[in-house]
Amino acid sequence: MSRDELLRKYDVPVPRYTSYPTVPYWDTERFSATRWIDAVQQEFENSNDTQGISLYIHLPFCESLCTYCACNTRITKNHAVEERYSKAILAEWDSYLRIFGRKPVIRELHIGGGTPTFFSPENLHALIQRILSEGIVHEDRQFSFEGHPNNTTREHLRALHGLGFDRVSFGVQDLDLKVQQAIHRIQTYESLVEATRISREEGYKSVSFDLIYGLPHQTVASVENTLQQVCKLNPDRLAFYSYAHVPWIRPGQRGYEDAHLPSDVLKRELFERGKALLQAHGYCSIGMDHYALPGDDLYTAHVAGQLHRNFMGYTTTSTRMMIGLGASSISDAHGAYAQNVKGVEEYEALAGKGVIPLLKGHIQSEQDLQLRRCILDLACRGTLDSNQLWAVCDDDMLATLRGMEDEGIVLFSPNGLTITDAGQAFIRNICSVFDTRMKGKTARKEVGFSRSI
Repeated sequence: MSRDELLRKYDVPVPRYTSYPTVPYWDTERFSATRWIDAVQQEFENSNDTQGISLYIHLPFCESLCTYCACNTRITKNHAVEERYSKAILAEWDSYLRIFGRKPVIRELHIGGGTPTFFSPENLHALIQRILSEGIVHEDRQFSFEGHPNNTTREHLRALHGLGFDRVSFGVQDLDLKVQQAIHRIQTYESLVEATRISREEGYKSVSFDLIYGLPHQTVASVENTLQQVCKLNPDRLAFYSYAHVPWIRPGQRGYEDAHLPSDVLKRELFERGKALLQAHGYCSIGMDHYALPGDDLYTAHVAGQLHRNFMGYTTTSTRMMIGLGASSISDAHGAYAQNVKGVEEYEALAGKGVIPLLKGHIQSEQDLQLRRCILDLACRGTLDSNQLWAVCDDDMLATLRGMEDEGIVLFSPNGLTITDAGQAFIRNICSVFDTRMKGKTARKEVGFSRSI
């Protein structure tokens, strides 16, 4: 089968597998707040002293709507919301501290959004300082945040660097003005240059950019131009994501017509040309959607087989517990998942009452945990050892994987299963072979997974 035929066959909506099961297929009926608290207590006792915990803090506020965005956001220019929301975050954190019963070891911390730099440097510093004061910062900590090139100031960078942050990811998406106008995300190349320069001056050892292909009005020439400009700044790592067009979920995406989006053929070409250009500039393809220069920690972890993947994406730090604070945040206690309520006001009200503001969750079965390990190993290391493979592989899985072997994208050996170089573009498809929760269920339009290519 030719490369183009493979791309056509596998360019279908599939999860990005930051978890297993993925959120739309959680078994919410078996979940309860009591079971969640029990799972958190158990995993904290199991792994806090040896691994520590990861924290994700969701700050949903943005001053304007980027129409491509699928994140949980609140659009406002009223910065008075910062202190009220920070108070709720700290109340939720206090609830978890009571569950822990002693200080957690904080190994990983990431601030996402929304636009975290919507918050003033002073309010960000006060929030994070208070959280860290209630824990023990691991000597090998990994602290990062998402920044907007238009409003990330030296003061933001300095305030967070002083608390241990040394990684920043800037949402670039595209530098073509016509594309920017369509997605309502206008930022100049000069603002990106300045944000990158200041980050490095302030001591950030890893600067990364997020880029998207498949956006309205993109062409091969415009995407190549964006990548050429970006590569001049020599970011340590990049994410090059496929745009998920789900206007039935995100009404903001109705601002442009389907005719404005690249065709399937063009989108595949954008992916291939983008990947080739990044590799020509010295970037190594890592897992799904990511690229890093040799010397960056993500590359080092990739080479050492130590990549980890969770709701924050690829990380170089592996912890079994991740606590998500804030509206819509998702937590992972290894044996269970939980998601917070999505509305800001509801979140603030519940957190203020001293309860975990839960919306829904999932209790992991033994099969879930086995399949999760398989999917993580494929997504992070590109291999699956024979013991894991044959512990879960049924006849349907085996038939699908044998077909993929005939297509040259996986390879069986006595040691197990390996994703080939040709199969790197289809990692999400290969992972989906092991997604028994999704199999056999009628695809629900509202799920809204992006296409794999």
